[in-house]
Amino acid sequence: MTERAATAPRPRADAAERILRAAIRRIVTSGAAALTMHEVSEEAGVSKGLIHYHFHDKETLLARMVEWMTRSLVGRERAALAESIPRHAIDDLWKWLESELERGQIRVLLELAEWRGPLVQSAIRDSAIARRDASTASIEHLFSLLGLRPRIPAPLLADVVVAFIDGLAIAIGINREKNARAAFDVFWLSLLSLTE
Repeated sequence: MTERAATAPRPRADAAERILRAAIRRIVTSGAAALTMHEVSEEAGVSKGLIHYHFHDKETLLARMVEWMTRSLVGRERAALAESIPRHAIDDLWKWLESELERGQIRVLLELAEWRGPLVQSAIRDSAIARRDASTASIEHLFSLLGLRPRIPAPLLADVVVAFIDGLAIAIGINREKNARAAFDVFWLSLLSLTE
């Protein structure tokens, strides 16, 4: 491999990611229904032709956004407790959730769950499964760190946790002043009371 080839930028991958990030920012700001390829091209600093090259149409772009956001969200959740110690586990989980609420991507996923296109609906179904699996792993890891065993199977608790997170994302979207940490603490105290 030549030195030039080793240091050459990867414009296609970088452009696709820039487009995805720009589309997410636009949806966080304006909503999915208002999203236009023109706005995405301006936000990403690319031509509309390049967006169509990578994503074909708006539906494909939205479906890829769901996949990309889900992979990122799940990866950050798994990392949240990876190095955690029992004394800090709940705080580490909160720090992860706080940053997710600030990003606004959970609200974007919730908004796109209402999209009627088949590609987006398929991506949303896959996203829900991945989020539930990640939540199950987080619950199992957290309870293990704390030396507790839940009386309810972790996958069932995961459904409740994901629903709580989604509800909190909506509440924060409506009222930025909401004390999300208090709600989080009460919620987790309730879950921890369901242990042996």
